[in-house]
Amino acid sequence: MNKVKVYRTVSGDTWDLISYKLYGSEQYFHQLMRANLNLLSIAVFNSNIPIIVPELNVRINTADTSKLPPWKR
Repeated sequence: MNKVKVYRTVSGDTWDLISYKLYGSEQYFHQLMRANLNLLSIAVFNSNIPIIVPELNVRINTADTSKLPPWKR
């Protein structure tokens, strides 16, 4: 069984900010929200609220990254 990852909020956190902190991009906030349906009514979090952090299954196409400049690979 996989271990469940939990993030404890900081006062002022929002879904997109938490996504950026955990995954490096705001685009994954929907996955966070789907994993925490009981918290959907919260837009701006108080501190110390546990958020379940789902594991993302994102594949990076190496052919695409080879076209990037060296500092973006």
